[in-house]
Amino acid sequence: MTTGALELPDTSQLEVDDAKDELRKVLREHRRAHHRHPSSGHTAACEALTEHALEAVAGAASVATFVSTGTEPCTRLLLERLHEAGVEVLLPVLGPHLARCWGRFRGAGDLAERAPRRPPEPSGPALPAEEVRKVEALLIPALAVDCDGRRLGQGGGWYDRMLPLRAPDTHTFAIIHPEELVAGPLPVEEHDESVDAVITAQEWFLLAAGSPAHAGALEA
Repeated sequence: MTTGALELPDTSQLEVDDAKDELRKVLREHRRAHHRHPSSGHTAACEALTEHALEAVAGAASVATFVSTGTEPCTRLLLERLHEAGVEVLLPVLGPHLARCWGRFRGAGDLAERAPRRPPEPSGPALPAEEVRKVEALLIPALAVDCDGRRLGQGGGWYDRMLPLRAPDTHTFAIIHPEELVAGPLPVEEHDESVDAVITAQEWFLLAAGSPAHAGALEA
């Protein structure tokens, strides 16, 4: 079971936007101090997170996920393993007029930085945002998740727009560092969508009844 959760400052007296900004500052500082994305190859943490993620989405024919950068938990090996297994993988891309779109992962060699300050993106046609409705699982980034599934993202709004488009039976997993599963509650707004589970380099957890419970692969 994931242990050593971060103790976050009390932001209950702040407006929601201010509370989120304060928590993002703390969480980003912690990541900078304690986590570094591998410059090459894959670390033991990459390997462990990949194994847990593959277990969590076992049987899925299509998933949407992201290319990790900076201090995020590393998803590069996961992308390779999913691709090798024949799973269709969608990744965020900026389409025409900066539209939020998806692109199909075609292998690590196809990824490139195609827009300033954006994660690497695949080549090929940009698919509409609604394409996410076809995937069987979403594996998304987060700065923290609490035990009720409330997610604190980076603040860009990408998944605020994407998550409402998913199919009703599509499971959503947040990929975080182990200590970023917190007791909470995290501040949320009306448009914020919760997640079903978290995946870390220690284990993956189905979030249910207000507390994390270890689970096997979720049934599609």
